[in-house]
Amino acid sequence: MSNFKAIIYEKSGYLAKVTLNRPDVLNAYNIQMRDDLYEVLGAIQDDSEIRVVILKGAGEKAFCAGADLSEFLTAPAPVFARAARFERDVWKRFTEMPIPLIAALHGFVIGSGVEMSLCCDIRLCSEDAQFRLPEVNLGLIPAAGGSQTIPRAIGKSQAMETILSGRWLKADEAQRIKLVNRVLPLAKLFLEADKLAEKIAQFDPNAVIIAKQAVTLGLDLSLEEGLKLERRLGLSLG
Repeated sequence: MSNFKAIIYEKSGYLAKVTLNRPDVLNAYNIQMRDDLYEVLGAIQDDSEIRVVILKGAGEKAFCAGADLSEFLTAPAPVFARAARFERDVWKRFTEMPIPLIAALHGFVIGSGVEMSLCCDIRLCSEDAQFRLPEVNLGLIPAAGGSQTIPRAIGKSQAMETILSGRWLKADEAQRIKLVNRVLPLAKLFLEADKLAEKIAQFDPNAVIIAKQAVTLGLDLSLEEGLKLERRLGLSLG
């Protein structure tokens, strides 16, 4: 599990850590990183010992500066590119992960970096974090789930401005609009992520999984249907 080229994978007890590891290019998301993430997230999901995952970026400057357009814009014809994407659907791996995912974000969090973080359940960021969705400026759209996850996280109006303007958001504003849960000094970011992960890992893993499932599935239901779901899932723990 350690022979990855674009990520670092570590496992310690109930905790797994996945580090985006292309610091020389600000951890830009490329095809190799996609393949590595696809493999490691599948392995984590199959590992019954792991209870919490932390996702972070290597180096001092960035969590992830977005997609490596030098690769993705020179990919094969669209029909083949789409086929490859569905064969290696990393975003589905993220969203179908039954255990909690914590994103620890620092420095530049751009494009696919924002979208990747929004596939996680809890987002902590450092005071130096800067967020941006530049896709429309490039004649693209946030197509790694961003057009759907961003409005669910921060609301339609904020999502529209953030996506259509492509402007930068600093950490304090990201917290204010609920793009992230908490802002921390950089020196404490990864320690706090570890602390939170270790706390969650101490709880009954079935209760944690069911609680996440209740919240995630309930978002797309009416309140009445959501309460029925909650009741059914709650009884399954009895």
